Amino acid sequence: MSLNNKVIVVTGASSGIGALAAQMLSEQGATVVLAARSADKLKAVNSGMMGPSMILELDVGNDDSVEQGFKTVYAEFGRVDCLVNNAGYGKFAYFDEMPLQEFDDMMNVNYMGMVRCTKAVLPHMKEARSGRIVNIASIAGKIGTSKSTSYTATKHAVLGFSSALRQEVREYGITVSTINPGPIDTPFFNLADPDGHYVANVKWFMMKPERVAKAMVSAVRTGTAEINLPRIAGAGAKLYQLFPRLADLVSYRMLNKK
Repeated sequence: MSLNNKVIVVTGASSGIGALAAQMLSEQGATVVLAARSADKLKAVNSGMMGPSMILELDVGNDDSVEQGFKTVYAEFGRVDCLVNNAGYGKFAYFDEMPLQEFDDMMNVNYMGMVRCTKAVLPHMKEARSGRIVNIASIAGKIGTSKSTSYTATKHAVLGFSSALRQEVREYGITVSTINPGPIDTPFFNLADPDGHYVANVKWFMMKPERVAKAMVSAVRTGTAEINLPRIAGAGAKLYQLFPRLADLVSYRMLNKK
């Protein structure tokens, strides 16, 4: 799919891979809607856009914010050709030390935020019989590790939702993609790992955000069902599916670095 003049909404576009992907999409001719809660950060990202763009203050965790936000987008452009559900965050702690409210909050943003935004665009895409939905999940949704029960559960939900929705919308010419990255060198870890312990342990394995942003743009262009990054992590996920008990034994020391 050519991105020229396509209207693409990117949530979580105020920093990290969301901001980079938005700028890359703009470079390829798309009209990009930068959606996030922080207007100041969005303005900074918007200053680097090559083509037409729009700033949208949007809280994916709030029903009214999403509903009103997408009404604004449709009033301005009349359509959304692609939705990139990128907004999300993580916090790492042992299960018995993580407050229940954190489970609620993380699921509300990482999973229900994606559901809300998809609800806002899907009827229009079905009517147009075309559209792309790209959901940013995580390799954590396939391989669970210590101190990430809440975050892993949200990303597992994203993967399950995406797989089921893909079957529902296929006949309408709509594609649903998931991007499943491992650790990325972004501000995500400022909140997830404030003491830097995990980052220090996996620094050798962390990907540059540009690599993941390019995969996001690729999914927008091609509608590929799933992209796992890096490849070794994708291979590990397949091993888990085939031999879960063996994979747990082999990977315990390797993966539990938080």
